[in-house]
Amino acid sequence: MVAFGELAVITRPGALTRQREIEVMPNVLDELEMEFARIDTPGTLDGGDVLKVDTDVYVGCGGRTNAEGIRQLRRLIEPRGYAVIAVPVTKVLHLKSAVTALPDGTVIGYEPLVDDTRLFPRFRPMPEESGSHVVVLDPETLLMAADCPRTVDLVERIGYDVVTVDIGEFQKLEGCVTCLSVRLRQR
Repeated sequence: MVAFGELAVITRPGALTRQREIEVMPNVLDELEMEFARIDTPGTLDGGDVLKVDTDVYVGCGGRTNAEGIRQLRRLIEPRGYAVIAVPVTKVLHLKSAVTALPDGTVIGYEPLVDDTRLFPRFRPMPEESGSHVVVLDPETLLMAADCPRTVDLVERIGYDVVTVDIGEFQKLEGCVTCLSVRLRQR
């Protein structure tokens, strides 16, 4: 699922083996007292393809998210003030395997894996592949993989605190810190 303020959008993963995950989400969201909507067949949408930068929502269109999933997401969230921007993804499995964003809205990425950096108003290349994956913990603190020391140093030099975690086993399957996270804001 991906959260947009008070609305949680239950995704419909592109991998058939993951589609059972969505069956439990309504119960979880009911417990959290969150409003929710779903992506329906034939749409597919993977959370790893959704990058939120303020009210701009970049959605990777590639192997796991299709155009119909993007259309449905657009219908659900544009009335709430979000702008959905479709981004081609051909070099990685998910958009957030190539780019994520710093708290100031700068999109960061490992350039060899980004289809078109011009789609992002502010793009900053990172020196290591896993350095393009951050989870914002708060406005000054980022979660990053431990295997990108040059990127951690760069990010700390531009003013952020970094918490690192060893996720080497997940990385073998193209997993990253964003794959292992769902951020919900407390009311």
